[in-house]
Amino acid sequence: MAEKEKHRTGRIGWLRAAVLGANDGILSTASLVVGVAAADATRENILIAGVAGLVAGGMSMAAGEYVSVSSQADTENADLAVERKELAADQEGEREELAEIYVSRGLDRSLAVEVARQFMEHDALAAHARDELGISEVVTARPVQAALTSAVSFAVGAALPLVTISLSPERILIPLVAITALAFLALLGVVAARTGGASMLKGALRVTFWGALAMAVTSGVGMLFRLAA
Repeated sequence: MAEKEKHRTGRIGWLRAAVLGANDGILSTASLVVGVAAADATRENILIAGVAGLVAGGMSMAAGEYVSVSSQADTENADLAVERKELAADQEGEREELAEIYVSRGLDRSLAVEVARQFMEHDALAAHARDELGISEVVTARPVQAALTSAVSFAVGAALPLVTISLSPERILIPLVAITALAFLALLGVVAARTGGASMLKGALRVTFWGALAMAVTSGVGMLFRLAA
């Protein structure tokens, strides 16, 4: 018996939320503390700003993911409700609609009609959800999963720069935080790309570029405040 193929599509929901959360946690917190440090703040004030950013960012990520994914789920449920009504009102018309979809995908008409008939007999709503609406169990919206994944991954990502701040000598705090944050971002890009089956080099370069840009901008803002003081 042939070994069952392993696909990565089922990871889309949690992987997107986890990568977004961890990336945002590292990047936003590192950028925040680098900007505050560039304004000549003390280590204690930098840590306070970082911890506040961790808590606020984690809650914001959770709320944002929950609201956005819930909106997607609401849209999916509304479409399914419409489909249920259409199936109840016109089974034959819905079967013909499904057959036309299969014809457009390359089946000859007689086979498409038979496939549509069998799918309709097995689970008509699931067939229309999958083939007409593009909704399946693999990619369906899961608001709670997305919110929790984002919040936890953000907190883990944000904790990394804070640990670096706690252990770094003050005279090299900014470059050390920047370097370690970029290293963490590159590692995250590699892990995300590897998990998703994409190019690891491209994944690493993508996140480190934007991370370096963000920290450079916030560092510049902090220096402006220091010069203006």
